[in-house]
Amino acid sequence: MKTKAPSIRDVAAAAGVSTATVSRALSSPDKVSAPTRDAVFRAIEQTGYRLNIAARNLRKRETGAVAVLVPNLANPFFSAILSGIAAVMSEAGYNVLVTDTTPFGRGDGVTGHQFPAFANARHVDGLIVLDGLLPAEALDSLGPPQIRPPTVYACEWSELVDRPRVTIDNVAAGQGAVEHLVALGHSKIGHLCGPPENVLTRERLKGAQAALAAAGLAMAPGWVYPGDFSLESGARAADAWCAAPDRPTAVFCASDVMAIGFIGALMRRGVKVPAEVSVIGFDDLDMASHFVPALTTVRQPRPEIGQSAARLLLERMDLSPATRAASPGPRLVLPTELVVRETTAPPPVG
Repeated sequence: MKTKAPSIRDVAAAAGVSTATVSRALSSPDKVSAPTRDAVFRAIEQTGYRLNIAARNLRKRETGAVAVLVPNLANPFFSAILSGIAAVMSEAGYNVLVTDTTPFGRGDGVTGHQFPAFANARHVDGLIVLDGLLPAEALDSLGPPQIRPPTVYACEWSELVDRPRVTIDNVAAGQGAVEHLVALGHSKIGHLCGPPENVLTRERLKGAQAALAAAGLAMAPGWVYPGDFSLESGARAADAWCAAPDRPTAVFCASDVMAIGFIGALMRRGVKVPAEVSVIGFDDLDMASHFVPALTTVRQPRPEIGQSAARLLLERMDLSPATRAASPGPRLVLPTELVVRETTAPPPVG
């Protein structure tokens, strides 16, 4: 005898709610409390209920739009990535909706119910996430796998979320930056970090430490400066460098923005770069080559990151929800390049 397919009534009974609440949790999750919504999603998984309409809509590209979630639109790093995404998506006939996640908080238990952007994102055909601190629960709150929009991470990623992503090898890039300083003769090398909870921060520091260890060197604790990828944190690190009795002769900064803030604050104090301290940035923003002195930095292929993420998302959108759920998808790693300009030189004598 043929088994009867689970119905919305079965989901409602399993979740202990009405069928109207189930419908509302699926169509407008932002209008349902988080506990109720989670109970409905668990019941869908338990019963095996298939929302065929939602799955078909995703595959037929009903909305013609994708969303890109950015941690800080004010950061110039993201502009070239967004341009790369927009170019590929426009050619494929999609509109791109960009949401800044900063105003809603990061890494503090934000969910789809608390986060309007996520509630809206459920009505797009796909997501590209540039914010690695966005909690996994926020994406999970968009619905069970069969109705959740396909998602690709780019640049940043969450180590707790197994989804396709496009990144660089941050460890190797950090190692290469410090190897350049060692080759110039530096043995006292510091590092200006990004936010401590960010995966990029950990990997770039790991690479820097690996290069030092290979050279028989180590980074003194006082030479690791806290930062947050902002100009202001670069300036604070410069203040700390100036105040220290024992200073590193070179500083590897985890972003160009921080490197420029660091150098600017030093120059205002009369410190000469690179005569008194060498500085390396990370990203190769457009301003890096126009800054005086021109910044030595690690170049990320930002347009290519955006283009690759968009193409990967298009590939995932062509798959059925069941196929996507069975295969987490590829992890693409793009190459970086050390661009040597005017902010690095051999250490000062004496």
